[in-house]
Amino acid sequence: MQVSIKRVYEKASASDGKRILVDRLWPRGVSKASAKIDIWLKEVSPSDKLRKWFGHDPKKWEEFQKRYRGEIKNGDAFSELQKIAKKMKCTLVYGAKDEEHNDAVVLKMLLEKGK
Repeated sequence: MQVSIKRVYEKASASDGKRILVDRLWPRGVSKASAKIDIWLKEVSPSDKLRKWFGHDPKKWEEFQKRYRGEIKNGDAFSELQKIAKKMKCTLVYGAKDEEHNDAVVLKMLLEKGK
């Protein structure tokens, strides 16, 4: 399984494989053409309530991961993401400025653990 993560503001490349947007909201200032997104899996993103609570505050990172894993644990969207990741190289695309504390990081960890 080859899973990588990349900000939507970075240039897309052929080595990205299947580009999957994992944010609930479309990233600001990015056209659909320039983003080159193959699949938009909104349902795999954190709930609005969790996203607003977290606010990309690194102090809340550990608790965010725990709550987020609880949200997606048995979700159909995560199962779909797993199926895609098992079949082909994919890049989880996100819009957050913080490259270390975001939902794509959690998803990548879960996919690599096979959970």
